[in-house]
Amino acid sequence: MPFPQLTVYRHDRRHRALITLAGEIDLESAPLVRAALARCLGDGIRTIGVDLTPVTFCDCSGLNAFLHAAQKTAEAGGALRLHHPPPMLGLILDLTDSGFLLLGVPLGHLSLPLEGVPAPAAQAPPHRPVPLASVLSGDAR
Repeated sequence: MPFPQLTVYRHDRRHRALITLAGEIDLESAPLVRAALARCLGDGIRTIGVDLTPVTFCDCSGLNAFLHAAQKTAEAGGALRLHHPPPMLGLILDLTDSGFLLLGVPLGHLSLPLEGVPAPAAQAPPHRPVPLASVLSGDAR
């Protein structure tokens, strides 16, 4: 079995953590994401920021891992937020209308240094939501 092509970096400050993921998040590597986020909760971390700037790909397996971790974190009285999601994950968040669960708190809220992690240069144009029924029927324009 090949090793997942994903690297996890964690920077803690008291009861907060910044997790930086680098590489691809898919069916093979999603368990690594789940384990890293669960370990934060096990260590008493209640505010978790996930920097996805270096992520090159993320499919619905990654979304599922993030939603599961966000639910567990909320149950523990904390919050999990994603920052700088890659375009594929942004599209999945739009299609599933789940962005409000994972996005929203500015990265500065965590008060953690981000040396070496560049912010996006420019915002992509807003995505025009297309109803899923239209996509499935081929009527999307």
